[in-house]
Amino acid sequence: MNLDIKTGVVVASFTFLFLSFFSFWTGWRTIQAGRRLTYFQKRRQRLSQGWRLVFFSLIFFAMGVIINRFAEPVAYRYFPPTPTVTLTPTVTLTPTITLTPTITLTPTITNTPSITNTPAMPSVVATQFLSTITPNPSAVFSPLVFATKLDKSFQPVDPADIFKNPVPQIYAIFSYDQMTVGSQWSALWYRGSELVCFETLPWNGGTGGFGYSECMDPVGGWLPGEYEVQIFVGTEWKRSGRFTVEGELPTPQPSRTPTRTPVPTATPGPSPTRPSPTPSFTGTATNTPTVTRTPTITNTRRPTDTRWPTATATSTPRP
Repeated sequence: MNLDIKTGVVVASFTFLFLSFFSFWTGWRTIQAGRRLTYFQKRRQRLSQGWRLVFFSLIFFAMGVIINRFAEPVAYRYFPPTPTVTLTPTVTLTPTITLTPTITLTPTITNTPSITNTPAMPSVVATQFLSTITPNPSAVFSPLVFATKLDKSFQPVDPADIFKNPVPQIYAIFSYDQMTVGSQWSALWYRGSELVCFETLPWNGGTGGFGYSECMDPVGGWLPGEYEVQIFVGTEWKRSGRFTVEGELPTPQPSRTPTRTPVPTATPGPSPTRPSPTPSFTGTATNTPTVTRTPTITNTRRPTDTRWPTATATSTPRP
């Protein structure tokens, strides 16, 4: 550690001042303790020791003042300060690079969309609303979880985001809170921008718990692509979820085509010829009744969810 004369003098002065304060405080404590002693000889010894410490404190204080006042000039008399050479920095010329002017391109204005696309309730679904109860705007839904099966507690079995054909049905499972019983809610299933499945009805659950929406037979079947499910309460969008279907649809089994059964026509054979007296008469009677029936075959699809129209196909064979 490099100390100059001035720093050494300051350190010594503060050291003696500290010793003076400590000695005075210790001596004063000793004098106070000696005055409380009962025996004369011990009290006298303790008081004598305390006054000695007070005396030493005065000596230390005087030495600190003397060192601070006179030590530095005396030290400079025996150790004269030597001037130090201050180096003058030389300026080093640094070559500068001349920049070649470049062509400044005119900035183009990029239109940044400021409107975030929020899902909206389509009018084809809104016209089917039945509830007149005002929904609770504070109702909340959890993120959607997708699965092809549910357990007894309406929880997803093997949830996933990617499904491979053939797909029987898909469930969108969620938890909810602060729902109003009887308010209208809707679940819309999209493939791209095409609405392939939906349900809308008054809320028949509780105010909080678990729920789900299902799609068993979307329009066109489960074609490969990305699907999105949107949850609405009234006309207010609450939550969306996405999943993907991979693989082509299975080849449908050929349907049975009704065939016509030819209707037999009854043609009686020749009538017997009876001998008769002269003149004789031989005739043939032909009776050809024709019975024609036109069957009507009606093919009705299996009953589905009341959310979807039921198609009825009627086939009438030609005669």
